[in-house]
Amino acid sequence: MKLAPLLPAAWLAMAAIPGAAEVIERQQSVRPLPGSLNSVLMVNDNNPELIEDEGILISTFPDGEEASVPVLLNGRFDLFSHHVYAGNAEGSPSSTLWLAVLAAPLGDTPVTLQLLSGSTSLSQATEPGQTNAPFLPLPSLMPESTEVVAAGPGSRVAGDLLAGRSAAELAKRHWTLAPGSPTQLLLLPIPVAGLDPLLNGRNMQLRFQSSGPVAMATLAAHGNDGKAPSDQHWLQLLKDQHMSSKEHQPTPRGSNGKIIYSRVSGVQIGSSWRARITDPDSPVLAAPKTPISWPISSLERGTLATNQVQTAELKSFYPGTAWAAHGNYGVEYDLTLPLKNTGSAAVTLQLSLDSPLKGNSQPSFLRFRNDLNGPVMFRGPVQTKGLENLEGVPQGRQTQHLVLRQGQQGPSLGQLMLKPGEEKQVRVRLVYPADATPPQVITVQPVKQS
Repeated sequence: MKLAPLLPAAWLAMAAIPGAAEVIERQQSVRPLPGSLNSVLMVNDNNPELIEDEGILISTFPDGEEASVPVLLNGRFDLFSHHVYAGNAEGSPSSTLWLAVLAAPLGDTPVTLQLLSGSTSLSQATEPGQTNAPFLPLPSLMPESTEVVAAGPGSRVAGDLLAGRSAAELAKRHWTLAPGSPTQLLLLPIPVAGLDPLLNGRNMQLRFQSSGPVAMATLAAHGNDGKAPSDQHWLQLLKDQHMSSKEHQPTPRGSNGKIIYSRVSGVQIGSSWRARITDPDSPVLAAPKTPISWPISSLERGTLATNQVQTAELKSFYPGTAWAAHGNYGVEYDLTLPLKNTGSAAVTLQLSLDSPLKGNSQPSFLRFRNDLNGPVMFRGPVQTKGLENLEGVPQGRQTQHLVLRQGQQGPSLGQLMLKPGEEKQVRVRLVYPADATPPQVITVQPVKQS
């Protein structure tokens, strides 16, 4: 028995947009995603993306004046960092840019800092043993088995977090921070020697637990002859409040016209979004007769007509950088769908992550392209539990890597067969990866036997 998506003519309509390719209007409902962000603080270090000069990237040290976003970090907090370095064959000061993470207690007593989980990855390795994930041309869907599947460092780190993996570069998991001089937690390279072009990137996401209040900073600097800068050099950069240049001035909040989101350099409120997706005023989600979608990482002017902005607000940020964490990079979505067949006939449902066209005007349809020649909008893993294969056999926990282009209806992540009155639960997890462009949607739709 084969199963095919139930896409009758009533669901799909072709529409011409002046100056653009034809699009498909999928008739359906689009609902706001239940739940909300938690209150865990995340140090979001993504501006500049392309580092051009050394200095402080972000610092929460309270005595930094213009070089600081002085937010107290205590207990559970995260660090998200994503940067690119481009060497210059005709005069680059170094073939390697180094990133350092420094931390110190805010007070006169030592503080214990523990790395609960985390990972880091380069775009490309230049030496053996470096964790890396090149931007490989992967298919739209590729199941992950014993081998890591990734396309780009953001994709790799997101997959590591979902799987509970880490990177060899993060061998140390526990520090005792003494008062006085900051402690260097990590020192990581972004090398470009031997690459063509001379371009590399590093993504890093760390989840911490501290026994008391701490300050944290990330800095960038060039070494000498392949060697990292000295400890004193990092401390001097921090002491001198020497900032690395920022990029991409944002459109002021509330302005009309075209919006430039810019990149984030600040401390955001929220690191995960957990939700139980049900019908309004119901403990279950009734098996739908037409597609239903919920936005993932919806943002200002990208709510898909739900009016829901999921973007994390910033507790503090540098002037001239994004005023909210547009895109929710590094945020984990953990969604449970208690599906129930409330009808009198058996039904089969399909789950997917889709990348509809932005700028939706009504929550009664989503728009998709009838070709897949546009830019990649999402590359990263999605973990599911509770779905079944085409024969109805439960698949358990599985991770599948997606590469979705602009306006692409995503491939099926799995299916679910429900007898009349039967209820089954599906869980979906993803860490919104760097290098993705929001929003996407989680979609549940019926399929028919053919």
